[in-house]
Amino acid sequence: QVQLRESGGGSVQAGGSLRLSCTASGYIASSYCMGWFRQAPGKQREGVATIDRNGKTTYLDSVKNRFTISQDNAKTTLYLQMNNLKDEDTARYHCTVGLGWVCSPLRPTEFGYWGQGTQVTVSS
Repeated sequence: QVQLRESGGGSVQAGGSLRLSCTASGYIASSYCMGWFRQAPGKQREGVATIDRNGKTTYLDSVKNRFTISQDNAKTTLYLQMNNLKDEDTARYHCTVGLGWVCSPLRPTEFGYWGQGTQVTVSS
């Protein structure tokens, strides 16, 4: 059983920064991919960023050059550094673990474990 716990969310002004963390427990040693997704009220969940076991990262176009996904060496903690935050980044952010060999924020069905999420609110 994989458990994911996110932290680091909060309220910031536009242009500010936040760093999200996700601590994973359980059997994730064989997981190839981890990622961050977000969901705003009334909107569909969307992928933000993914990282595979080789360190390859993939980002949603709207967050490129602003967000950075990373992992610790043990691959049990996932991070999302968010800079230059915008109003449209307001959402609940969820950490997730991939089920197979596909690793892309555009493929939400490839992820099978989800955390409860952490709220990010950006105000202008």
